Amino acid sequence: MISKNYRLSESEVKKVLQTGKPFFSFWIVLNYKKNIVWNNRFAIVIWWKSVEWSVERNFFRRKFYDLCSAFLEWKNDFVFVVKKQTKLDKKNLESINWFEKDIKFLFKKVTEK
Repeated sequence: MISKNYRLSESEVKKVLQTGKPFFSFWIVLNYKKNIVWNNRFAIVIWWKSVEWSVERNFFRRKFYDLCSAFLEWKNDFVFVVKKQTKLDKKNLESINWFEKDIKFLFKKVTEK
């Protein structure tokens, strides 16, 4: 997990979703926006339809923050939104792998710009 300095609050998430630039993958949407803080800040939105239990949602949220710890050097706000039709299951290794793959793909797309 990353510290709270690197996480967005709910009101900041709404601002990024309204005015940020989107990037799309098959299962996840990334919105990002420049910030005035000295570091990156991250957030993830996982719909209740995507997971059965809060334990699974927390598992993927923690996995997301672990992946984000490698991308702390820019000055942007990032909000990842898992699409509603996506089903996440922590017992399914394939589900975990494509989740990590999509997050890394979207970070790569942002760094190319």
